[in-house]
Amino acid sequence: MDYVFTVRRRSGNSFEPEPGASHFLKVPDNADMPSPDHKITKTAWVNEVIETARHGPQDDGPVGDILIYIHGFNTPMEVMLERQRRIRTSLESQGFEGVVISFDWPSDNKALNYLEDRVDAKQTAFRLVTEGIQSFAALQRPDCQINTHVLAHSMGAYVLREAFDDADDRPGVAAHAWSVSQLMLVSGDISASGMQAGSSKTSSMYRHCVRLTNYFNPYDEALSLSNIKRVGVSERVGRVGMPDTAPSKAVDINCGNYYRAHRGDFAGIANASHTWYFYDQRFFEDVYHTIKGDVDRDAIPGRGRGDRGNLVLLNDGSEPGPVG
Repeated sequence: MDYVFTVRRRSGNSFEPEPGASHFLKVPDNADMPSPDHKITKTAWVNEVIETARHGPQDDGPVGDILIYIHGFNTPMEVMLERQRRIRTSLESQGFEGVVISFDWPSDNKALNYLEDRVDAKQTAFRLVTEGIQSFAALQRPDCQINTHVLAHSMGAYVLREAFDDADDRPGVAAHAWSVSQLMLVSGDISASGMQAGSSKTSSMYRHCVRLTNYFNPYDEALSLSNIKRVGVSERVGRVGMPDTAPSKAVDINCGNYYRAHRGDFAGIANASHTWYFYDQRFFEDVYHTIKGDVDRDAIPGRGRGDRGNLVLLNDGSEPGPVG
């Protein structure tokens, strides 16, 4: 089963790429597309997600891990589901025992719909916290500590940022304790300069997580300033990395040389420089260690220090190649 929390508008027996009510879906393994027929109650959905997330026993009792995937721009539901499954199977092959779910916001399947997607993302983002993360936090029990993590791709990073910022501005939400363990940005489509310490837009993300890891690729064509959909937009964190003034809990992972060395492996993948992460087991190995959180950022296998001070994803897990 795959668990999806969608905020797309229902139209008959399908969903449209427009904002709508919240739907909590339990999608069978043999389904290629989420459907309104897969809807269950929110209470049942949250309880099933938490139960699936549990693993143990361990010395301190059972624990659990929930990884929330937030897709990017121009991502229809069938692509979202396929990538959710890739994330799940890739992490399970590394030893992940938790559950992977998706927060599915109303992205359209049109490359030139960037600005409208951005509006829809902002309009629905707050429900990621108010109906998702906060629901898991409210059901924490002394006998089972559930760790929630988020992996946000492309414009999903914008959804994440807006959700956390909006939640902190809502008195009813801000009054309740909620947080996540690991935040991971992949090809993040938000301003790099806005990731600095003290930024009003990103302070909520830093405040509500244990660590924020940013995976970036200097060869990401989708995030280039020359891209017609993004004329006039500042440099993106998924292409240039975070500024030196980012808080100490921020971790920058330069994947550029790794991608350049292996891009032949991604031939035939649409928008490969932006989406290759979903098809690379080495990347998921790093994500797995990040989620586990039991070793320091510098001690995670396959990372090295680049000549600009940031961490790099190594080509073979042992020695760094040339780093720009």
